[in-house]
Amino acid sequence: MEQAVCCYRHPDRETGIRCTRCEKPICTACMISASVGFQCPGCVSSSGSGNHPRVTQARTVTGSRIGSGDPFLITKLLIGINVLVWLLELSLGNSFVNHYDLYAACAPAPYHGVCGGVAHGEWYRVITSAFLHDRGNPTHIGFNMLSLWWIGAPLEQRLGRAHYFALYLVSALGGSAAVLLLAPDLPTLGASGAIFGLFGATAVYLRRLRYDMRPILVLLALNVVFTFTWANVSWQAHLGGLVAGTLVAVGMLYAPRQRRTLVQWGTTAVVLALSLALMGIGVAQVTS
Repeated sequence: MEQAVCCYRHPDRETGIRCTRCEKPICTACMISASVGFQCPGCVSSSGSGNHPRVTQARTVTGSRIGSGDPFLITKLLIGINVLVWLLELSLGNSFVNHYDLYAACAPAPYHGVCGGVAHGEWYRVITSAFLHDRGNPTHIGFNMLSLWWIGAPLEQRLGRAHYFALYLVSALGGSAAVLLLAPDLPTLGASGAIFGLFGATAVYLRRLRYDMRPILVLLALNVVFTFTWANVSWQAHLGGLVAGTLVAVGMLYAPRQRRTLVQWGTTAVVLALSLALMGIGVAQVTS
């Protein structure tokens, strides 16, 4: 078995990144953006003029400063919220789910006993539905939370908390937009739309750093197969989340350094606005 490669400054952290100058393995907490690739703090310090080292704040690939504390904090919080909501579902039953899942207008029985929906002003459903799961199928939340940890945690470490959280939320809303546009009367719930956005963002990240993309492409292909072969799976939410997450990641990872913040958050805002517009079109189809 091939031995894992760990950061030379943090031996407990596995990594696939190396300093472009000394080629030592470095983790995301140590990597510092250079004109080409990343450098370790030792090489950056030694590159100062004369004998005076230059101190550079370590940053993520998006340019965010790497903060202290748990590098997977947002992912753990998201998993915790999803699990907590699922436990509430088990405790409160379908009446709880029916008030927070996603559909445009009053769906026919046996899905809901009361009228409501986004078309009736319940816009909170476009985000609350992304934290609900099938209360009668533990594999639904189990599979989604494992995927969130496997894909989301490394991505959070590489993008930074703010960028990662924005990516997750916009991906979730992109999934909701596709559902309201393509299947407005079908009650939908689950974190899959947001997770597919993370799949798309991971592919963009690997392409940006010229890493081997085959593992993520194979994983994405398998999930696409499951989307169209398993029963009761919303391909609309998966498609919307994948497209939204990919677009946001392109803006975050390919933004020119001189206008990085403007392009990154501008792209995120545009994708968010487009998602909201598509939601409006979807709801208008039902109410017209």
